[in-house]
Amino acid sequence: MATTWTDEDPAAFLAAVTPAVRRRDAQTLRDLMERVTGEAPRMFGTSMVGFGEYHYRYASGHSGHAPAAAFAPRKAASTVYLADGVGAHADLLARLGPHTTGVGCLYLKDLEAVDLAVLEEIVRRSWATVTAGTFGQRAADS
Repeated sequence: MATTWTDEDPAAFLAAVTPAVRRRDAQTLRDLMERVTGEAPRMFGTSMVGFGEYHYRYASGHSGHAPAAAFAPRKAASTVYLADGVGAHADLLARLGPHTTGVGCLYLKDLEAVDLAVLEEIVRRSWATVTAGTFGQRAADS
């Protein structure tokens, strides 16, 4: 079954996040993404906080929808999802501060250690790319 939007309250979800540093960072990410997107947070699945939505269709014909900007507060690190792939943001990632990456994920252990203005620009660029109406590839293909 595909992950979908739920009716869970994002504020209640974020208030229950542990440890405390992850809860603090989650609230910062919520504020940052709400400011960048102009969208209210909504829960996507059981642990992802999403903002807006984009639709994709791969060359294979597979299609679906996903949050246009999203994060998940995980025990080890906060995960920021970049649907357009981390490679699209290499210039900014070089200036961000301590982080690790996956194909479409940015992992941050402590937002106080990174440049929030750079993070905001990464989210802004990714949002603009996936909401332009023409984005349809996988992060791995970016």
